[in-house]
Amino acid sequence: SELIKPYLGSKYKSTEVPKSLIFCMSKHSGPVNEIQWCPVREQSHMLLSASMDRTIKVWDAVDTGCCLKTYSCHSCAVRAARWSSCGRRILSGGFDSTLHLTDVETGKQIFSSKTEFRISALKFHPTESNIFLCGGFSPEVKAWDIRTSKVLRVYKAAVQQTLDVLFLPEGREFLTSTDAVSRDSADRTIIAWDFQSAAKISNQIFHERYTCPSLSLHPKESVFVAQTNGNYMALFSAQRPYRINKKKRYEGHKVEGFAVGCEFSPDGTLLVTGSSDGKVFFYNYHTSRIIRTLSAHKEACVSAIFHPVLPSLLATCDWAGEIKIWQ
Repeated sequence: SELIKPYLGSKYKSTEVPKSLIFCMSKHSGPVNEIQWCPVREQSHMLLSASMDRTIKVWDAVDTGCCLKTYSCHSCAVRAARWSSCGRRILSGGFDSTLHLTDVETGKQIFSSKTEFRISALKFHPTESNIFLCGGFSPEVKAWDIRTSKVLRVYKAAVQQTLDVLFLPEGREFLTSTDAVSRDSADRTIIAWDFQSAAKISNQIFHERYTCPSLSLHPKESVFVAQTNGNYMALFSAQRPYRINKKKRYEGHKVEGFAVGCEFSPDGTLLVTGSSDGKVFFYNYHTSRIIRTLSAHKEACVSAIFHPVLPSLLATCDWAGEIKIWQ
């Protein structure tokens, strides 16, 4: 992309809150569950989307706003889709309980596997590009190796569902957020795991009685946030014992049972989240105050993500199937 080229050699400048709508892309016929910019900087004009309409799409979301490709390998809603680190493959999982690794160019499946559960979370290992974690409507999270198409390791918890998975820096440990909230206990809402040994490091990280639909890591500091169904984001240390920061709470948006994603800007100064009322909220990470809200969508906005290279370019998606690009 000619727009991205001038930025490739330089350091990311500071992020500002986007003000105007660049593209509105509405080729999906069902809610969009997840969006992700291509992690390869030179190809980061491409945006991946996974939808309840059973398809995955790749868009040119920087230059034209056009849909480049549609992949229809799933027979039910696609709940999770991730770029591989090389940008040539897409890993996807959905409510048909199948995993697919698709070649972006040809659309062919490099690897497919049926699991015993509906998939709701997929994450590639941050340093081992052939390994990924898969979780969903099951007490187990599984680590897979693409090269052998086999399960490497199983992580078992006394839960019914994994909502999100987050690798901590270097990938030695990871977190899972689960549905394990009962009237008398909030243990196991967020669980920390040792990646190699599959041992639980801690299951007493978050003590409020809310589920956490999504987790996000700060790009520079050793902290992460958890989106909660209490309509706020909680801040935690990303090092043992993963203590909550009681002084900072990011509130004002609404979650209301939607899997609303949250993310830091690439420079780490802003925290952005969607909201079930269709708005996007921008928080100052340090003060936890709302800087601005954007009336982005008519239906629930479930994801808002900043571009990794172009400062202040933001992609959002909603429950009506629309994806919007802002700057």
